[in-house]
Amino acid sequence: MNTGIVKLSPELLALVGTGNANSLMPFSREIFLLDIVVAGTTHCKMIHEVESELLPSTVLRMIRQPDNEYDEQAIGIYYNDLRIGWVPQQLNTVISRLMDAGKEFFCRIESTKIVGSWVKIKAKIYMVE
Repeated sequence: MNTGIVKLSPELLALVGTGNANSLMPFSREIFLLDIVVAGTTHCKMIHEVESELLPSTVLRMIRQPDNEYDEQAIGIYYNDLRIGWVPQQLNTVISRLMDAGKEFFCRIESTKIVGSWVKIKAKIYMVE
């Protein structure tokens, strides 16, 4: 009788579980959620030094910051190791709860514009599933 169950061999386990170049990657996709203007870029002291590198399609990391003294739902937005701003407070509640539950998110820059001394960054937020 064929049960359809495949016996795991050491070779199959190595292919599935190592995460190296020859291993199988789980299916994932990017789900577009929100358009935002990155909040708080004026509080980033190095924003004008990196502004020329913040090009359309640049991917920005999002890091949950529950110990933020102003907003317990805070999510920092990072270019490399530099926090350039925040997910706007009025939009961060659901995303912060999903991040706390282990979901992964990132931003992708749509445009950057200098308005006086402000670096206005429009971005799209995506969830990885």
